[in-house]
Amino acid sequence: MLGGYAGKILRADLTREAVKISSLDEKKAEKFIGGKGLGAKILYDSVKPGIDPFSPENRLIFASGPLTASLAPSSARSTVVTKSPLTGIFLDTQFGGSFGVEMKLAGFDCVVIHGKAAQPTCLWIHDSSAEFLDASGLWGKGCFETEGRLKKRLGDGAKVASIGPAGEGLVRYACITFERYRQAGRGGAGAVMGAKNLKAMVVQGAGKIRVANSKGLKEAVKAANERIKNNHFTPLRRRYGTPLWVAPVNSAALLPTRNFSTGVFEGADRISGETMKDKIVKKDGACYNCPIACWKYVCVDSGKYIIDEFVGPEYETIALMGSNCGVDSIEDIAYANLLCDDFGLDTISTGNVIGFAMECYEKGLIGKEDTEGLELKFGNADAEIEMVQRIAFRKGLGNLLAEGVKSAASKIKKGSERFAMHVKGLELPGYDPRGAVGMALAYATSERGACHQRAWTVNAEIRGRLKPRYSVEGRAEFVKNAQDGRAMCFSLVLCDFMPFKTKHFVDLLNTATGFGLTENEYVEAGERIWNLTRLFNIREGMTRRDDTLPPRIMQEPLLDGVAKGQMVTKDMLDAMLDEYYALRGWNKNGIPTQKKLNELGLAA
Repeated sequence: MLGGYAGKILRADLTREAVKISSLDEKKAEKFIGGKGLGAKILYDSVKPGIDPFSPENRLIFASGPLTASLAPSSARSTVVTKSPLTGIFLDTQFGGSFGVEMKLAGFDCVVIHGKAAQPTCLWIHDSSAEFLDASGLWGKGCFETEGRLKKRLGDGAKVASIGPAGEGLVRYACITFERYRQAGRGGAGAVMGAKNLKAMVVQGAGKIRVANSKGLKEAVKAANERIKNNHFTPLRRRYGTPLWVAPVNSAALLPTRNFSTGVFEGADRISGETMKDKIVKKDGACYNCPIACWKYVCVDSGKYIIDEFVGPEYETIALMGSNCGVDSIEDIAYANLLCDDFGLDTISTGNVIGFAMECYEKGLIGKEDTEGLELKFGNADAEIEMVQRIAFRKGLGNLLAEGVKSAASKIKKGSERFAMHVKGLELPGYDPRGAVGMALAYATSERGACHQRAWTVNAEIRGRLKPRYSVEGRAEFVKNAQDGRAMCFSLVLCDFMPFKTKHFVDLLNTATGFGLTENEYVEAGERIWNLTRLFNIREGMTRRDDTLPPRIMQEPLLDGVAKGQMVTKDMLDAMLDEYYALRGWNKNGIPTQKKLNELGLAA
């Protein structure tokens, strides 16, 4: 058996309440690695084109990687793969904590779920086996209460993945909450769980994972940890977590503000990482085996919204539920975040959708008759918090917004489509691409829709590594290389905060598994995985016309700050797409050529 793997895949049929355990295909593992890559291969092979994401035939795949549960730093992470109910295309979403470690130590590299349970169900995986438990008494409960009850029933050592009312109600951007404070956030994986009547999945394991070269892995880990220690961002991440980016992103004029109408927020100082640490952070925390420890436990003991203990908010939440909605209270943002995690809502999509609704309200496209008297104006934190609850429970306007910003705009009309901020149906995250042109290409070409995790050009652009600042020059190559690299990182599965060079990833992978990949072969594996997800989306009808941006980004210049007057025109995007497709070996319509598929071993 390969080193680094548990060696088994569990397939659970919820309709029949049956499980099947099979051996991991070692050839597929070497070709698609694990996590994102292996999950993508399973999804591609098992899901027929055109099925409804809420169909019992859709797969929900929990996948670890060959470095999960190893000595490698940040080796806690795992991946959820499915067909997104928000976009109708490929979705993978990563999560931390220690759930993936327990799943692997319970004996399984992947858990593949299909079918639909007759009643609310919990899948309980332990000791290399699985059983189905009645979860009817948990239906309607939030993620926090659900976890508490399951741990009381199954033991404190059990790790819980659950959905809240949003997933049960099929809110299309419902997330899965793991261990209270970690989420598989984007794209609606929680709604897929809800459609399957799967309230929770619980794992616990006591197994061990053999590695191919124990001494070599220890040396690779030592080198990787040294790289983390010497990286200049490590102390900042430890001190402030991801909110460290609020101030520099605002200074660079790309902080989403009032539904991306501008990139500079006058209240940025009040929601910055520095302010958050001074006012509400009580202690730090970390995922399993992570030396950075970027979690921030917060407490709010006065004011309208009290928080006893919570982890967050992260930068993306602050950007979308803060500045994007005009909210300048870090305490209110933290409370909105807490509600989202308990109800099971992606904070990025939720903040984006509420910001859109606020602009519709201020422009008179919707009124008090639509909001049931709620003053849905920018800066109204109480209205934002109320809308979080209405979305989670699909009440009133919340029922419309629960379908996502693309769908909401198509119903409201009246020109609202111009400022519905999404790509391929997935709401834009926390960086305005008019202030960082490379992000325009990253969003446009991401396989899951607007996403900052596939290629993050922001630091390179605002720090001057990609010049000129507002040019398309060099962006295509940067984005292509970053996407391939992230595809492998999310297949290993490691945290994308790890500041490693390719050599570090290769050494960790080879010593754990015994693969013996060269750096070029490693990079090619990432390219193979990226092309596979493109093929999935093409099979679902996606073409070049979908690799685009919201009209606001291409037609309205930024209003303030150092990026004032900037926008990403259609000509700019087309130029980047042409170069990007050529670099990828795709044709002018963004379809991989037969030559490229042959090179990557993906030919039918």
